Amino acid sequence: MIRIPSHLWRLLRTGATFERTGAMRAILDALEIRGWPRFALRALAWPFGMFGRRGNPDLPPLPRALQAMGPAYVKFGQVLSTRPDVTGEELHAQLRFLQDRLTPFPTAEARRVIEDALGKQAWDLIGDLEEPVAAASIAQVHPAIWKPTGRKVAVKVLRPGVRRQFRADIGAFYLIAALVERIVPGSRRLRPNAVVAHFEGVVNTELDLRLEAAAASEYRDNAREDDRLKVPEVQWAGTGRRVLTLEWVEGSPVEPEPLAAAGHDLSEIATRLIRTFLNHALRDGYFHADMHQGNLRVAEDGTLIMLDFGIMGRLDPITRRHYAEILFGFISRDYRRGAEVHFEAGYVPADRSVEDFAQALRAIAEPIHGQDVSSISIARLLGYLLETSERFGMETRTELILLQRTMVVAEGVARSIDPHSNIWEAAKPVVEGWIRENLGPAQVARDIASTARVLTRMGPRLPDLAQELVMLAEEARIRRSLPVEPEEARGPRRWAWFLGGLVAGVAAVAGILQIL
Repeated sequence: MIRIPSHLWRLLRTGATFERTGAMRAILDALEIRGWPRFALRALAWPFGMFGRRGNPDLPPLPRALQAMGPAYVKFGQVLSTRPDVTGEELHAQLRFLQDRLTPFPTAEARRVIEDALGKQAWDLIGDLEEPVAAASIAQVHPAIWKPTGRKVAVKVLRPGVRRQFRADIGAFYLIAALVERIVPGSRRLRPNAVVAHFEGVVNTELDLRLEAAAASEYRDNAREDDRLKVPEVQWAGTGRRVLTLEWVEGSPVEPEPLAAAGHDLSEIATRLIRTFLNHALRDGYFHADMHQGNLRVAEDGTLIMLDFGIMGRLDPITRRHYAEILFGFISRDYRRGAEVHFEAGYVPADRSVEDFAQALRAIAEPIHGQDVSSISIARLLGYLLETSERFGMETRTELILLQRTMVVAEGVARSIDPHSNIWEAAKPVVEGWIRENLGPAQVARDIASTARVLTRMGPRLPDLAQELVMLAEEARIRRSLPVEPEEARGPRRWAWFLGGLVAGVAAVAGILQIL
């Protein structure tokens, strides 16, 4: 619920800071807000501009304003950078600056947080806590020694007061989203309120480091059989709501110069990066959704190392199937099938034309396929897809945008180390393998076996269900014998006979399975 009086001051303070830093004009231009709404917003913010915060003058306007407003706003900008469909390319480019290092808080405060979270026994487990090596909007990381084993660990500690500040600011974000929906009617398709809700969910997860520890543990389990992929082990005894202790891992930054100096094959690493992302998204339905350079390292033997599990994506089996078929449609140039999957998944309203949508997909993909390898871009593809989605009335789906954004980021990292990395060639064996394994005869057999297990478990309930349907059928028969049959009886009668036959068939199958 938005309590407007309690958030008006924050809203004015935000507007003043945005006006002072130049971010207000950048946002209004990006959202194409013209006329009286533009004048009203700037007129409201301008008188308070002298009270707004200055921020770091070395940053572009938007990240400068967000950093000046504090950690909650910085985090919102980072999460918003996962939604290029909302921000547009210009603001999206500015938001990338928020991945840079922020000012750390003192180590003495980190020690107090650790002791408060783990108790006095914390220092029986954690020793030699060093100065922070990385500081972000929510937390910072300190090297230390895990005393039970004597091995080096990374201790992640929440910023003091960040939970309280987040709770205070989230209401203002909802208020801003409501105003944007009202002032810019075209933004309603992008669901600004849902964007803020998504942000709230992400940050609530990051504000409880036990949940991030669970994410790291699950991702590590999924990656056990993956070739040359390292996920740090969680030290659960050193983990609490405000503290997370992970195995320390050494590696080179994912940048061309240090990787080349270490003798790594840049093309192979770029390809493996793309395939790792797709493998986890399609195979496991659980993927790292923040794969920028700051969260990646390469070990001496070429092993890819994943860090920071605060933002993760999850896809259900049906969505994975749809996404794989859509990707495969682009890769194989089967645009008709790609269009049909969009309709089957409900992404495109049923009253639109499949043929027209297939033609739009062809217009998007063919020019990209025809370009030089170094010019093929999933980022460009995403931009065209978002334009097409608006034209065909597609509603934004957060989980797919997160997936697509992660692929864009992974592609960007791959291209940064190997400009000639072919995103399609990297993706093709993963997508084709998944299609073959999950849409072929083997998967049909698994689906039948799964259905049989469900029917077997339903066996004891089938007689009661059959009896209820027989009674429904009898009621329909009596209504049919009346002089004037009520219109509403016709539907139940047809469904009663249909369901009665279905239950009888299910009962027969279940009985056979139990006998076998």
